Amino acid sequence: MTIVHLRRARTSLVLDARGPGLPRIVHWGADLGPLPAGDLPALVDATVPPVVPSSFDAPTVLSLLPEASAGWSGRPGLAGHRDGRDWSTAFRLDTVDVDDPRGGGGEAARVSERERDHGGAGAARVTVRAADPGAGLSLTVEITLSAAGLLTVRHRLRNDGDRPYEVRELTPVLPVPAVATELLDLTGRWCRERAPQRHPWPMGAWVREGRHGRTGHDATLLLVAGTPGFGFGHGETWAVHTAWSGDHVTVAERRPTGEATLGGGELLTPGEILLGPGEEYATPLLYAVHSADGLDGLSDVLHTHLRTRPEHPRGPRPVTLNVWEAVYFDHDLDRLKGLADRAAEVGVERFVLDDGWFRGRRHDRAGLGDWWVDDDVWPDGLQPLIDHVRRHGMQFGLWVEPEMVNPDSDLFRAHPDWVLQAPGRLPPEWRHQQVLDLGHPDAYAHLLDRLDAVLREHDGIAYLKWDHNRDLTEAGHAGRPGVHAQTVAVYRLLDELRARHPGLEIESCSSGGARVDLEILRRTDRVWASDCNDALERLSIQRWTGLLLPPELIGTHIGPERSHTTHRVHDLGFRAVTALFGHHGIEWDISGISATERIELAAWVALHKRLRPLLHGGRVVRVDHPDPAVQAHGVVAHDRSHAVYAVSRLATSAAQVPGPVRLPGLDPARRYLVRPPAGVPEPALLELAPPGWLASDGGVTLSGSVLGSVGLQLPALHPEQAFLLEVTAAD
Repeated sequence: MTIVHLRRARTSLVLDARGPGLPRIVHWGADLGPLPAGDLPALVDATVPPVVPSSFDAPTVLSLLPEASAGWSGRPGLAGHRDGRDWSTAFRLDTVDVDDPRGGGGEAARVSERERDHGGAGAARVTVRAADPGAGLSLTVEITLSAAGLLTVRHRLRNDGDRPYEVRELTPVLPVPAVATELLDLTGRWCRERAPQRHPWPMGAWVREGRHGRTGHDATLLLVAGTPGFGFGHGETWAVHTAWSGDHVTVAERRPTGEATLGGGELLTPGEILLGPGEEYATPLLYAVHSADGLDGLSDVLHTHLRTRPEHPRGPRPVTLNVWEAVYFDHDLDRLKGLADRAAEVGVERFVLDDGWFRGRRHDRAGLGDWWVDDDVWPDGLQPLIDHVRRHGMQFGLWVEPEMVNPDSDLFRAHPDWVLQAPGRLPPEWRHQQVLDLGHPDAYAHLLDRLDAVLREHDGIAYLKWDHNRDLTEAGHAGRPGVHAQTVAVYRLLDELRARHPGLEIESCSSGGARVDLEILRRTDRVWASDCNDALERLSIQRWTGLLLPPELIGTHIGPERSHTTHRVHDLGFRAVTALFGHHGIEWDISGISATERIELAAWVALHKRLRPLLHGGRVVRVDHPDPAVQAHGVVAHDRSHAVYAVSRLATSAAQVPGPVRLPGLDPARRYLVRPPAGVPEPALLELAPPGWLASDGGVTLSGSVLGSVGLQLPALHPEQAFLLEVTAAD
């Protein structure tokens, strides 16, 4: 066959497809440059492992799908059987098709339009087809390297036999070089999502499984392997993301034989995927990214790729006010009109009516599933409020939780069989609700009809806050496991609804951040990172959610002075700086705040709007500061002419004065003016006098080299205070 070398951005992929078996990835990582044709075979030969004592008589090669028939003794790439037979495979290569518009990809053939849906313009693609006639199976492997340098891998398995074949596992994996000896991933829980954890990468498998029927609060957005001590701005790193909103697995494995792999796929329940003759199963996309510049380099590739998608939100992301923490279930037209008036005064651009508008929904124990406007609460319907909001020039949004049903609802009483369940019993209730079985055709059709009707019957609903407040437990469909069918049905529901209502924006909210993944984000326009609006908690939640997602996709709202979930008290400045770096909004009853607070809030909203093109288009940088009580991050314009940084004090420090804060990402050769942005209050300072450069109204002008290597001594802040710096090129 051939050797394939694909290059995009700062990434190379080398694939050895010369043998009769499945190809192997020789290199995935740093760009190797334009290699001469003779160098590719030499590179491949130089990376073949030796034959060692007490082992196989030929080298064990890790292919695109690890197989025991090739000597692989780690986690299998494919696990399945046909009535207890065909449980092991030995795939043989049929074809390798390469589509590399920029050239240099080896022997090439064009790929079909169907295979172009996730790489974007300028991507390079390889399609590998193989078969095992003895096992009655065919395999297609689709590999895409996007223009940004983001790699995706998907396997498609077809049953060529005359009897059903059960798929138990089909997981794409990628090799990682031996220099990567540390792992970092994320875990969490409700209101404390995206908690980082890192450790040495030992022998064996580090397996992260999600069995929630949704992505999960504890899902690792990225599983990262890197060189010792890697940080945000330094170290070589490799990472994978499993793009799936149901049960899933992400795994790092290091073998005593020397191989190390990262991979991920769908976590299947026995009996869930049973392929009939001629049927096919496709894995979720495995996204993979490499960086020579630490974690920020990973984010840069991911953010660049996401921003080039056709479905990525265009135009300014509207400042949003959600009424949940203002009124809860207490819906009153006059009160909500007054809240909309105040929202318009401070600069809000989207007003969202949350839970409580539909039949029987006076609390969280009833009503879910009955998606009609409650005539008792809204005798004239929602249109009067929608019209009032739109007269202020604001968009109107509405909360829904379509996949759920309360047992105390007309829908459940009429159709108890429309609930995901094991035969003969309902799953335990969670928040007084069950899950609708969207794999049931009648349940799916009913839900699509009701959501479509709500949008058609109201003029001006531009946005849905789509919630999902429980795990899928004992999620059975027609007596069999149902999570896969449910996940696919949710994707189809979102796709059909948006096709019927072009321009509708949808937020993925799942009791906060429990459904954050790149597959749900192909159908939604932002995520709600957490139900926790406590600014101190949010600093970490947003920091690590941003490892995967750019700021404009992450809902970041200013909450009330006393947090709804933690009862911590923070001043407006700390809350506002924390919420500035994202899809900005307010989650607070601003109808009762003082005139002084309204003026300050309006100033923060105005600052966000002024900085919005930078915040939602620039490169995210995070500071590796030695003091754990100091957290700093920023966004730098791609032409490096403009930047904004936030420095937050999380707690008291061991040192009386924390060390200088470096400002990464600037052009070393340019000079920059650094000062706090005008128009918003500065935080209370711990010391009697601020640093000299800050005492000057003119700020300080220094080179990007000095700011990135030495940094600035910032004032000593009180705990749970934040300081904002705006940086502009002085030449």
